[in-house]
Amino acid sequence: MKKIIVALLVMVVCVSTTMAQEWQSDINVAKEIASKESKPIILVFQGSDWCAPCIKLDREIWSTDTFKKYAKENYVMLKADFPRRKKNTLSESQKKANVLLAEEYNKQGFFPFVVVLDSKGKVLGESSYKKTTPENYIKELNAFTK
Repeated sequence: MKKIIVALLVMVVCVSTTMAQEWQSDINVAKEIASKESKPIILVFQGSDWCAPCIKLDREIWSTDTFKKYAKENYVMLKADFPRRKKNTLSESQKKANVLLAEEYNKQGFFPFVVVLDSKGKVLGESSYKKTTPENYIKELNAFTK
């Protein structure tokens, strides 16, 4: 019985790690990966614990298996989160990094705000929350890279 439980746990961990979406939090690391892998960067400004459209975008697009699978192969995902709840507080260095990203790419302070960048950090396009399917959202993001 223990062997079956252990086997099931291993399978669950393997499946979840292969479908896990790797979010970067450092623009320089994201640029380096994007350059090496010839991928665009998808920079997401969000308020993960207070912004209703941000939470919807995460639930309806970013967290879907369809998007995660496509993003893993085609994008470098970069998150600039601005949580408000004390339990979700970021490190001081991450807060500063996110503010610097906002000063450069989100001067209006919109949430959620999605910026498609090339590997050098040049803006290719911008988007936000839309009530759509992951497939259509992918098409929209890809239109900026053509």
